[in-house]
Amino acid sequence: MSGNPAVVMRLVASAYAVAEKAGAIIRRVLHSGELGIVEKTGANDLQTLADRLVQQSICASLSKSFPKITIIGEEDLPEEAVKEDLIESSQSEEILQKSCPLEYSALKEEEVRHRDFRLVVWVDPLDGTKEYTEGLLDHVTVLIGIAYGGKAIAGVINQPFFNYQLGTETADMGRTLWGMPGLGAFGFELQEVPDGRRIVTTTRSHSNKLVTDTVDAMEPHDVIRVGGAGNKIVQLVEGKASAYVFASLGTKKWDTCAPEAILHAVGGKLTDMHGSALRYDANVKHMNSAGVLATLRNHQYYTSKVPQSVLQALKP
Repeated sequence: MSGNPAVVMRLVASAYAVAEKAGAIIRRVLHSGELGIVEKTGANDLQTLADRLVQQSICASLSKSFPKITIIGEEDLPEEAVKEDLIESSQSEEILQKSCPLEYSALKEEEVRHRDFRLVVWVDPLDGTKEYTEGLLDHVTVLIGIAYGGKAIAGVINQPFFNYQLGTETADMGRTLWGMPGLGAFGFELQEVPDGRRIVTTTRSHSNKLVTDTVDAMEPHDVIRVGGAGNKIVQLVEGKASAYVFASLGTKKWDTCAPEAILHAVGGKLTDMHGSALRYDANVKHMNSAGVLATLRNHQYYTSKVPQSVLQALKP
């Protein structure tokens, strides 16, 4: 496959490389001490210099290599020239060597008339910005999700500060996970919560009665409250939690596309609170208005426990 890899494999290979660069940018901004924080809609919705630089880097890099692909980023940034040192043109050779799942091997870069059949890239340049500003660095991720036909078909998650508590040198810090349904997931060791244990991970700073009522209804043995949608999905695939429950407005398509693809690649599931699949078409509304429910196993158990009052309050 390395002689002429499928477009989607080249896109994932590029996303991997630019996600690694993004992690380095995020570390560099933190170490500079000049975070450049601005409030977007309030104290719990922040943007930093790292958010801005990383989105520029990812979108400009992927647009340069794949000029006809739709790219949607979280941050609303002004049109301006992107500095050359933010552009990443390399690709992961390891990914280019992988065989593309047959159903995606003929996908084209070109935009087509029907929006359902476009490749769409969803970018969250820094998931867990509030935690980043507070020093909770293990919550921070970079998310690049790739969708086709409204479905998440590939995802890349970079953790810029993976193992930072160990005092690792900056050059060795961080890791990148990636996956495609039909191919597998890479960059981590899949683990599961011990049989019979229900451990729910949920929001740290955006809780409300709908969220707490739903978490309680799951009858968890333990609840973990952390920041970042990407971080919560990593908890699922590494056996720290059995379900991610967020029965509220708040997450957007760029929060869930990449994590969903990786989760699906290892047999997990991500839906809204009604158990319905999320859509990632180019023109879909960005808000996940019916919440998010993600599991590695036993999804039906968790959907069956969602209170009717919550389902009535959260309309798709």
